[in-house]
Amino acid sequence: MENLFYFLASLTLLCALMVVISKNPVHSILFLIITFFTISAHYILLNAQFLAVVNIIVYAGAIMVLFLFVIMFLSVGKNERDLETSAMTKVAGTIAGGLLFVVMFAALKDAHVGTFDAENYNSQIGMVENLGKVLYTKYLLPFELASVLFLVAMVGAVMLGKKETGERHF
Repeated sequence: MENLFYFLASLTLLCALMVVISKNPVHSILFLIITFFTISAHYILLNAQFLAVVNIIVYAGAIMVLFLFVIMFLSVGKNERDLETSAMTKVAGTIAGGLLFVVMFAALKDAHVGTFDAENYNSQIGMVENLGKVLYTKYLLPFELASVLFLVAMVGAVMLGKKETGERHF
């Protein structure tokens, strides 16, 4: 089981790196889909089957199809070869990546890694019923705030797409 985790972790990191490195946007999206599938495999290893299925349906299914459709519709790959990255952009990217590494190191330096306790292990911890209990008790306020945020986004999308009388769309 430990070897499977290390294999999945290395595959996830490799595909995530290829998302950033790939020059072709379609290849980048395909690597992102593989990354989402390997993250779902991590959820299965953590006994969170519901999260794994939701991750595959929502991210690897719907959102990646949307990304792929938009990139193919806009033909981003054709105009990208004409642009050249300036030295200032590379320096800014390096500084931002270094700062991200420093923040992650500072956040993880005091992290406590728990050990496996077979006597107190609950095999139902990642199931839907327990997830719902935690979501609607301990994390009720963030859940409600996220739902209000989604409602505002939907209303905004409808208002942006609404055609006014007398307005012409070309």
